[in-house]
Amino acid sequence: MLRATFVAVRLAFTWLGVRKTLAPEQRTTAARAFQADRELLSATKLILDTKHPSFRNVARVRSEASGYWRAETLPFPELGVRLLPQNKLTGFDARMSQFRQELLDAARELSGQYEQIKNEARRRLGSLFNPSDYPQTLDGMFDLEVSYPPIEPPHYLVALNPGVFEAEQARVRERFESAVELAEQAFATELQKLVAHLAERLMGLQDGQPKVFRDTAITNFTEFFERFRRLNVRSNPELDALVDQARQVITGIEPQQLRDSVRLRAMVANDFTRIEQAVGDLLVDRPRRNILRRAGAGSGGAA
Repeated sequence: MLRATFVAVRLAFTWLGVRKTLAPEQRTTAARAFQADRELLSATKLILDTKHPSFRNVARVRSEASGYWRAETLPFPELGVRLLPQNKLTGFDARMSQFRQELLDAARELSGQYEQIKNEARRRLGSLFNPSDYPQTLDGMFDLEVSYPPIEPPHYLVALNPGVFEAEQARVRERFESAVELAEQAFATELQKLVAHLAERLMGLQDGQPKVFRDTAITNFTEFFERFRRLNVRSNPELDALVDQARQVITGIEPQQLRDSVRLRAMVANDFTRIEQAVGDLLVDRPRRNILRRAGAGSGGAA
């Protein structure tokens, strides 16, 4: 199912590095101050103020784009690649195009402040300032690219070498089996963290009073349930059942109700403690279940 209904997507950023290693003579000076061996000392400097509003705006767009990419996709055992539902491709691509434009606009704003930021760096870095650390312009230094790399073996291999094609098919099949496992683990781990956090806030005391919790401790569940519904591949009935249990516990409950009712706090906390333990058992038991799944796949199943 995963292989037939998802597409690979890669997100890559072009990004100006803002940390530079100190020159050898500067490391020597630093080592002398601590009576240390220069060869055992690693030191870097920050060439731009990353707290400057213009730089923070650029970083914000990168963070939001990365967060969106992760929220809309499942993990895949290849660095920088995740899996996107095919029926979400059009909307996803349009949103990433918006992020790219936002990033380019933010980078243009940063470029307008570049000389001022460099002058401030010159003042703050003192003798560590080196003009060669800085590009003449920030043009092209910030960008993002979304690509959809092929992960299926090319069909021309069938004619060239059927054996190689079958080997590639097996390799891809194994990767998708791993992707299913990674998705299960990611959802189970997130569920465990959510229920554990809320249970701890509901049961714990601070200075003899119930602990304070933010509304997000509740609303985060809504986001998780929606993402689970959208991306879950229905590969693990136990995990599905635990997510349903958590949904039943929290559905219809407002944060203020939990703050006002000691009895309701205790009920939710007890239910979530049981769910946390069950999810923990599921994660511990994962290796055995993976072996059983692979044995079943070997008799004709495929992810």
